[in-house]
Amino acid sequence: MRLKEKLQGVVPEECLAELSDGFHVIGDIAILSLAPELMAYKKEIAEAVLSSGKSIHTVLNKTTKLQGERRLAGFDLLAGCGNTVTTHKEFGFLYRLDVAKVFFNSHLGYERMRVAAKVVAGEDVLLPFSGVGPFAVPLAAYGAHVLALEKSREACLYLAENARLNRVERMIAIVNADAFQMAKLLRKDFHRAVIPAPYGADGILEIVLPLVKSRGSLHLYTFKKLHQIEPLKKSYQDLGLEVMQARRCGNIAPGVCRWVFDLAKS
Repeated sequence: MRLKEKLQGVVPEECLAELSDGFHVIGDIAILSLAPELMAYKKEIAEAVLSSGKSIHTVLNKTTKLQGERRLAGFDLLAGCGNTVTTHKEFGFLYRLDVAKVFFNSHLGYERMRVAAKVVAGEDVLLPFSGVGPFAVPLAAYGAHVLALEKSREACLYLAENARLNRVERMIAIVNADAFQMAKLLRKDFHRAVIPAPYGADGILEIVLPLVKSRGSLHLYTFKKLHQIEPLKKSYQDLGLEVMQARRCGNIAPGVCRWVFDLAKS
């Protein structure tokens, strides 16, 4: 039964119109973003989520948008055990994390596997903004030697745990550092770079680009409006890159989407 159907007769119709049937699930934690008019019914809504049959043990309400360079949001506990540490399963891989202390996007699972499937065993891959490892682990599982750069110490600790949990710890080197600063110090040439850049961090491309071998590959994630895409393609071509593919992989805000660019270096 859909969430709105469960709440018929419990929440007024005019309020139900503001409620989405979908909610973000990470491991056994459900994350809602309730409109102000729904807050009077937050307990009823949370109980309906707990009874959804999705093995959810904690329900949180996001109280702030992602903030700061570490992309963390604020949460209020609505129902359940209140534990913000969970283990998320994605395409057979396991990721341990604390949703209150580290950033994790569970909507990019297909993308992470798509990119990992392009790897040739033995490749050296540079991965800035690596987080808790959702790109690093499948890349390593496909045979890549991954250098993961991550500024958050908490995320690095979870990445190390997740590498062990998925038995790829020998394939991932973790550096707890600002990707912008650390990449400038690197001298190694990489076959591939995977760049899940945070909002506003597009400048990392020009720092990473010299570290990628000739005829190497880059996968850049960025947040743009549709009218920005063609000029962006031109700017990449001016950098000596061939745009192999550009496509949407998620809506972020009205008119703004996450885009992935698969790029080949000449």
